[in-house]
Amino acid sequence: MKNYLLTMIWTAISICLHAQNNYNLIPQPNKLMPQQGVYTLKKGMTVAVGNELFTPVADLLTTQLNKVSTLGVSSKKGSNGGINFIMNPSLGKEAYTLKVSSKKIDIEASTGAGAFYALQTLLQLMPASTSGDQQTTASISVPNCTIEDAPRFGYRGLMLDVGRYFFSVADIKRFLDVMAVYKLNTFHWHLTEDQGWRIEIKKYPLLTQISSVRKESMLGHYRDRKFDGKPHGGFYTQDQIREVVAYATSKYINVIPEIEMPGHSQALLAAYPQLGCNPDKIYQVATRWGVSEDVLAPREETFAFLEDVLTEVMALFPGQYIHIGGDECPKTQWKESRFCQNLIKQLGLKDEHELQSYFIRRIDKFVTSKGKKLLGWDEILEGGLSPNAMVMSWRGVQGGIEAAKQKHDVVMSPNSFFYLDYYQGDSKTEPLAIGGNLPLSKSYSFEPDLPELTEEETKHVVGIQANVWTEYINNIKYAEYMTYPRALALSEIAWSPKAKKDFPAFKKRLESHLPHMDAMKINYSKAFITQ
Repeated sequence: MKNYLLTMIWTAISICLHAQNNYNLIPQPNKLMPQQGVYTLKKGMTVAVGNELFTPVADLLTTQLNKVSTLGVSSKKGSNGGINFIMNPSLGKEAYTLKVSSKKIDIEASTGAGAFYALQTLLQLMPASTSGDQQTTASISVPNCTIEDAPRFGYRGLMLDVGRYFFSVADIKRFLDVMAVYKLNTFHWHLTEDQGWRIEIKKYPLLTQISSVRKESMLGHYRDRKFDGKPHGGFYTQDQIREVVAYATSKYINVIPEIEMPGHSQALLAAYPQLGCNPDKIYQVATRWGVSEDVLAPREETFAFLEDVLTEVMALFPGQYIHIGGDECPKTQWKESRFCQNLIKQLGLKDEHELQSYFIRRIDKFVTSKGKKLLGWDEILEGGLSPNAMVMSWRGVQGGIEAAKQKHDVVMSPNSFFYLDYYQGDSKTEPLAIGGNLPLSKSYSFEPDLPELTEEETKHVVGIQANVWTEYINNIKYAEYMTYPRALALSEIAWSPKAKKDFPAFKKRLESHLPHMDAMKINYSKAFITQ
């Protein structure tokens, strides 16, 4: 009996050690049951596909395995392979089970998305070299385990601002590639700004001829007031937009475009000054960062223009939501405008803030009439919205709380936790950033389950998002450095159970996971290691 107990204790210890050494998954799954032994992929093995829904995911797996090994993996229809994709209709749309035994690997899902997320987990269970792009190994082993997994939130997002600095299609695809590895499923594409318009609108060609290029960019911090003297510009053709959307779809990522209004619109006004409060003014695409006083005027001509723009935008993006910004709209020009003041009186509005609400409601009504849903920063709450509009809470969580209480769906994106242009380490040693102090530990500490909300109101918090603003980020490698590993904290909060949140454990897993990031050539910050 004594020997039996010792054996059981040693087995338990061995399994725990095995788990600690081999299951450094990010985000951590709902339930992981480690087991002894490994499954070793054999030369000439097959990936069996039990339902054609899983074929694209199986193809991704065989392509990756053949890229990094000499195993010569192939796929086939059926259910008798070394790795098997199996339909299980009882699972949720992003859920999966992954069973690794010494004989085979079974992946069960009800959708392609579930199978795709199982694939990401499986690749993380494999040696780090398997995450790379070079043929480096002839043998691949996977630790035995059973994983039952599903996301905590349906919206798991990252935003990239391309208005300040333009990123190529290849850059955007790279950004999407890394998002997908960590089960992030929403790419918020910030396409217009005071400093640049980045999307082709065929009805209004001046947006790309004029609004897409600024004459120079700021150097150093804003307070330095220095400029590089070099024009900067770029835009995506509609064919390129379609290409990116299709690529994102292949990674089970939804793309949400953002077209800013009525503020953050100086670049638009540089091409179409008649839409501003001072039609005779000569506007230029902004060269300074910050908030411009030049905003759109709420004229009928402006609404007609924006409806034309949004019609073309909506045709390019098949997702539910269209983001219209709605934030940081200075009211100075509206206060000075005779037209705006007369409109306020005519509509019986109290002030310029209610005029902005009128503006947003007009756009909301149009977007809704086209079968889409409006999404905007939390300023859009002021004055009321249609029931299907969604709010993105960036000025802390209060806007999200108010929106949820009004029965609007909410994405929590508070700047103090998820603005990834903030410093993540000592500003003396880190690359130039906008300011602030946002270490990995603080991002990880955010909890979207807010005590101010009832259980029913909490259901309106549909997810979380981090934002990469690019005033100080002018290339994709720099963007990756500012995004990772803090976006991994976001990934874990959005995917993993609340009860499993544990920053020391997360940090330990992350340190063990870094070889995978190295293999993928992700340019991440190491500031967290010494924090």
